[in-house]
Amino acid sequence: MKELVEYIARSIASHPDDVRVVEEREGDRVILRLEVADQDKGRVIGRQGRVAQSIRVLLRVAAIKQGTRAVLEIE
Repeated sequence: MKELVEYIARSIASHPDDVRVVEEREGDRVILRLEVADQDKGRVIGRQGRVAQSIRVLLRVAAIKQGTRAVLEIE
């Protein structure tokens, strides 16, 4: 799941080298923290949060396939 979020964020970002994803586990839940350059935050979040919401939907599907729950936090 970490690789999926990292791939999508690097594809969107103007500075793909600044993309970082940190994975933390809390019981049966996975928390992914996405860090991007300040200039890319708007691109990753998108208008009215549509891009971020789409990434979260894809992440949720991948998590269900693995039998777990996942949360994406953009920092």
